Parts: sequence; structure tokens; C-alpha cells
Amino acid sequence: MNLTASDVKIFVPAKDFQESLAFYSALGWQTNFVADDGSLAVLELGDSRFYLQNYYNKEWADNFMLHITVEDAAAWYQHASNIIANGSYKNACINKPKEEPYGALVTFVWDPCGVLLHFAQPLGDE
Repeated sequence: MNLTASDVKIFVPAKDFQESLAFYSALGWQTNFVADDGSLAVLELGDSRFYLQNYYNKEWADNFMLHITVEDAAAWYQHASNIIANGSYKNACINKPKEEPYGALVTFVWDPCGVLLHFAQPLGDE
């Protein structure tokens, strides 16, 4: 019996699928696939992928988070701030990097439907 797993992907909600797809693309995710019916896309950043789905539930989206390990949380703050400042993503917002007790400097970014992205730079020996 072989129980080897090669990948795990999560399903991320989108209230306005096209807006969310554009937002993640602007941040730097590559779109690897979009279903013909617009119900699903596969997005990739580095070696990590997720499914963006054309489905929205407010309670779920407001409690959904992605933790993205990065080399420079301050650079992600500048990059995401510039994207959000153009005003194309009506509900997207950002907080300045903050050192968290678990040993990371984190830039918090909310996507257009409320999903919280943690761009986390490990500090110390992690």
C-alpha cells in the first residue's frame, strides 16, 4: 500500500471571481488553469498552488487565511501597497509589517473578498 502524497491544494473563495483573479495576478501569482465555465482557477506562486473558486460565503471568507513564507515582508508590503493604491480592488486592504510572537515579521493583506494573506518572513533560526 502506497500512501505517499505529492501535493495539497486549498480552495480559496472569491466573491467576484474576475476581480480576485486579477488581484492575485497583480500580486504575482501565475494563472496555470482557468475552467471554461469560470468556476475555478489554479494559481501558483513559487512552488505553491491553490484553487481560486467562484464561490463565496461571507463567514467562510472572513475566516479564511493563507500563510505565505517570504524572504522580505517589507518588500511585500511595498508591492501590495502599490497594487491596492491604484483602487482597482475595492475591498482589498493592507497593514504595515508587524513582528509576531511566533518569530516572523508579517505583512497582512486582505484580498477583495476578505481572505487574509499573511506574508511572513521568518526571523531567527526558523
